[in-house]
Amino acid sequence: MNPIAQSLNTAIRTANEHIYEMLSKNGKELFFPKGILTQGAEARERAHKFNATVGMATEKGHIMNLPTIMEMLPSFTAEQALTYAPSFGIMPLRQAWREAEYRKNPSLEGKEISLPIVTNALTHGLSVTARMWVNPGDVVLLPDKIWGNYNLIFQVLEGARIEQFPFFNQRMGFNIEAFDTAVRTHGKNNGKIIVILNIPNNPIGYTVTPAEADEIAASLEAAAADGINVIAVADDAYFGLVYEEGVLEESIFARIQGRHPRLLAVKVDGATKEDLVWGLRVGFVTYGAVFEGDSRAAYEALEKKTAGAVRGSISNASHLGQEIMLRALENPRFAAEKREKFNLMKERAIEVKRVLSNPAYSDAWDVYPFNSGYFMCLRIKGVDAEALRLHLLETYGVGVISIDETDVRIAFSCIDKENIQEIFDTIHRAVKDLQR
Repeated sequence: MNPIAQSLNTAIRTANEHIYEMLSKNGKELFFPKGILTQGAEARERAHKFNATVGMATEKGHIMNLPTIMEMLPSFTAEQALTYAPSFGIMPLRQAWREAEYRKNPSLEGKEISLPIVTNALTHGLSVTARMWVNPGDVVLLPDKIWGNYNLIFQVLEGARIEQFPFFNQRMGFNIEAFDTAVRTHGKNNGKIIVILNIPNNPIGYTVTPAEADEIAASLEAAAADGINVIAVADDAYFGLVYEEGVLEESIFARIQGRHPRLLAVKVDGATKEDLVWGLRVGFVTYGAVFEGDSRAAYEALEKKTAGAVRGSISNASHLGQEIMLRALENPRFAAEKREKFNLMKERAIEVKRVLSNPAYSDAWDVYPFNSGYFMCLRIKGVDAEALRLHLLETYGVGVISIDETDVRIAFSCIDKENIQEIFDTIHRAVKDLQR
């Protein structure tokens, strides 16, 4: 094992042996290399005459660039737009995002968390998390309503065994009983479990209530107290997009952090959906754990290992994307503009609920509860969901997603409010076509 990795492992083990145990084989071996990057950093500070370390082209002391490119970026210098970012992410953005995490999540007050590591948005953040914490054969627990890419990220690429539990109970609330049973059963069998908490949920569009969040956190804490190493991953892709009162408005990460030495909280989030910048690909991985003694050294060790995973996969996330997001977070107009778009999304969600309250649709589908996010789902009656999807495309020119044999997902995020009535009328007509 590389001596740097050994040193990082020692810092983690000294602060919490259980967190070290949770690391995957890759996670234990990961480190952030000191070679070219470290020598280049030293040169930037001390090479006052010539710096021949940089793997970029320069001209007269500035980053070489093409005017064709830079004229499209008039508010940025070439150094801000075209240079490599650190594998950790640019420090001002990491600091700004952590400040925002505390501001958005009051339950984090008084709790210490890591500095976020910048990833190439959410999918890469989850992939880096899997590389850090998942060994082949480890159980990853998910509900039966999931984003399909989890299969690729955790099962295909890392060899995890995905186990599922029914998301809803008979009262159509979060099925805490099934969740708790699954955590205990699979956790005791393996001594370790990775739990993915995607809230708001894709595809259902359901966010738990504060009481349900407390039950989830208590369940994970109890499992940890029983000797199970629990890694709770908050997939916060749709964080903040909550449209009803009485629903959890902070990340469940904040409810889990600091509850037990055997319980690691991982927050994977990003600007992608929160800030309507899907193509900028700016995401973050943040850790919350119970550490003894020098917690800062332990967090820095986790940050360096995670940055090593970034370095070993994509090298670094887009510098331009990070600079854009940093400027946005610092702009006094940013919060008001976000609120305006949030209200537009909320109006659509309310309109969807109004339209679907029509009892005339009851012969065609049941509606899963939804209160947040981009999506909602219908459970179709008497018709195969994939057959319905194809019929809608071929006959009516309407696109929806079939999730399984019974469920279809509708993204109201991309349907203007005035068209919501028509799309559901059309889906209803298509169901009746096939029922006949």
